[in-house]
Amino acid sequence: MSTKYYSYKSLKVLHEDNHLLVFNKPSGILSHGDKTGDLSMEDLAEKYIRYTYDKPGNVFVGISHRLDRPVSGCFLVCKTSKSLARVNEAFMKRQVEKRYLAISRQQPTELEGTVESFLLKDKSKNKTKIVRSEREKRKGKKAKLSYKLIACINGYNLLEVRPNTGRSHQIRVQLESIGAPIIGDSKYSRYMKPLEDKSIGLHCYSMKLIHPTLKEPITFTANLPNSPIWNFFKDLDLDALQ
Repeated sequence: MSTKYYSYKSLKVLHEDNHLLVFNKPSGILSHGDKTGDLSMEDLAEKYIRYTYDKPGNVFVGISHRLDRPVSGCFLVCKTSKSLARVNEAFMKRQVEKRYLAISRQQPTELEGTVESFLLKDKSKNKTKIVRSEREKRKGKKAKLSYKLIACINGYNLLEVRPNTGRSHQIRVQLESIGAPIIGDSKYSRYMKPLEDKSIGLHCYSMKLIHPTLKEPITFTANLPNSPIWNFFKDLDLDALQ
């Protein structure tokens, strides 16, 4: 997917109030700007706020989490420093519940379970690996997620994934480790071919947290991407499958 000329006007807004702004992030767009200088959700959020509300001065955009470039779904932006501090604290205390959907051609041996491992990231390659030696574990970070198979259509398996930790590339590397690599994710499966649009079959379907100022639970839900592999599952009642 080329995002060079992607406009903030094309973003799907899932929720907005004085403190929070939530988008359905398309695949192919960075969460934060990096050395490539490519367009990011941070850039688009700034433009959205600036031009929607005709703000001539500085625009506050607080990003407390990230989605990998080829991943789509719920992307939360804080519009005030107060909300950013409180949302950051909620993430740190693991009080934000995320529900991902992942597509794999393979089924894991156990159709429901928990994966716990130690992960170590190679920043030079932007790639995470599972480590097992005690020496490497001391350098790594513990990662945990739960998963279950919720549908199988035309040879495509849909997994619900709930991460308990927020490690870099955690879902991608841990699903590969149980024999269910995410479709299109050639970074973590050498046998996997990239999808035509360079996305992977991973989508942040919902996010639940306590609103930073209202102090009430709030849930955001992002519709599935409109693409051939996701369209296999478009008629499922995903909320009923929880």
